[in-house]
Amino acid sequence: MSPNDMQRCIQECQRCHGVCLQAIVHCLRKGGRHADPNHITTMLDCVEMCATCLNFMLRDSPRHRRACEVCAEVCDACAKSCGMYEDDDEMRRCAAECQRCAEACREMLT
Repeated sequence: MSPNDMQRCIQECQRCHGVCLQAIVHCLRKGGRHADPNHITTMLDCVEMCATCLNFMLRDSPRHRRACEVCAEVCDACAKSCGMYEDDDEMRRCAAECQRCAEACREMLT
């Protein structure tokens, strides 16, 4: 793991946090299947985990790798959930960002 890996992961967690928050608002406004409680909960989990992971890295916590491991898992779940809305640009954007964040977090584990 290089300092560049850490910086990339910090940036991806920040970006994923924002994209997921915007996607939640989008889903709540659309209603219907977009507002499914399991889907919203998965996105909220992602928002929270990205913020937590980001905080661990910013303070150089010795446990940041464990936070990154869980964050990758949560981001994968969010990408899968958002990916089920193939006809929605906002959901595709969220799924893609979650995949990038999960990948960056996994890089922190090596």
